[in-house]
Amino acid sequence: MGTGNQSQAIRQARIVAYDFERALRGEPEVAVNRAQIVSLAVVAPAIAMVPHDTPSLQGPPEKTLRDLLDMFLSDPSKARSEKTRMVYENAIAVAGELIGLDTPLCSVDREGCRRLLDMLRWLPSIPTKRFPKLTAVQASEMAKAKKLNSTLSHASIHGDMNRLSAMMNFAVNEGYIDRNPARGLRVADPIHRRDRRLPFTSDQLQVIFNAPLYRGCVDDESGYADVGAARPRRARFWAPLIALYGDMRLNEILQLDLADIRQVDGADCFLISSRSVSGTNDKRVKTTNSERYVPIHPRLVEIGFMDFAEGRRAGSGTKLFPDLQISTMGYYSEAFSKRFRRFVAKSGAAQAKTCFHSFRHNFRDGLREARGIDHDVALTLGGWASGTGKESAETAEAYGRGFRVATLSEALKQIEYPNLDLSHLCAGR
Repeated sequence: MGTGNQSQAIRQARIVAYDFERALRGEPEVAVNRAQIVSLAVVAPAIAMVPHDTPSLQGPPEKTLRDLLDMFLSDPSKARSEKTRMVYENAIAVAGELIGLDTPLCSVDREGCRRLLDMLRWLPSIPTKRFPKLTAVQASEMAKAKKLNSTLSHASIHGDMNRLSAMMNFAVNEGYIDRNPARGLRVADPIHRRDRRLPFTSDQLQVIFNAPLYRGCVDDESGYADVGAARPRRARFWAPLIALYGDMRLNEILQLDLADIRQVDGADCFLISSRSVSGTNDKRVKTTNSERYVPIHPRLVEIGFMDFAEGRRAGSGTKLFPDLQISTMGYYSEAFSKRFRRFVAKSGAAQAKTCFHSFRHNFRDGLREARGIDHDVALTLGGWASGTGKESAETAEAYGRGFRVATLSEALKQIEYPNLDLSHLCAGR
């Protein structure tokens, strides 16, 4: 019947059968495709002739890739952030250049998905900057011909293919297609997972925390790298320290409310949550495991964090760091991460494979060096999932209420960095 989709074939067969019956009755202006009648006799002999009084035989129009994106993002069973919507839209826009946004879903096959994977493998990391006048397909072909090295990372390729596959799974579940043509398509990662990002070395940490921002600078805006008399203590000062001693993600730190600094089980701690006492909706967490209490390390108390928090409570507003602006995607971390990269570069601490997230790697190594810390306690402190897989992790989390904050606090106190001297931050504060 000229289609590889069973449902479409059945609908087409019924239309042909109906036209054939009308032609036998001698109805005028009925065009009969004899090739299709032969196909009908071969592939659909069990389909009954449709009565002439059937009001409508034309099925609903085929769903396209464009339709799928709209339906997927409008699914009421899922809550998606603006950033998530944007990455899906970008992924399908690139796929649409090769496959066609108006291509029926039943026509998207395995071969087309493999061509998309190959195109992504050669696509420059910022194609509009490298080849501003070329489409994504043309930019990929140009990069392949020139054998460029600055192509999309494995994570970006894997992410785009995963998003297409997730949407195709949705289409299968909704009955629009029979199988997912993008399932399992991926490329091997040439870089071992542990080597993608590295912890800061002891020398890097010492350089970072001896920069003018921590010794005395002009200000913590444009003058953060210039030696001066000011000792500002705002987000730029505290975020790296909290990450190093609290194993918190950047956005988890920057979005903190004053109400998230609280005492539980006799221990001062951070509450990492997507909910706010004030009723605002500006906080995000990566996963359900990310919602947790993180005790405040004694080193942060020595440097003066609790005094800083009390000073903020005496002022106005609800945020711990009111000087920060949230991005249009709903994250405080986007602009700050760029500022931090500039700070590290100007301080002379920049090295390959290190970034703000490296603090979490430092903390993880600190957990390994400490003695007697339970594995699940370590996972809880960092907001990592426990268990060997998603299902086992979710099952385990469904039982009990987790570790007491006092237990977590005792474990956290063991995290130290013996080669890092921060005495200058404690003196005379």
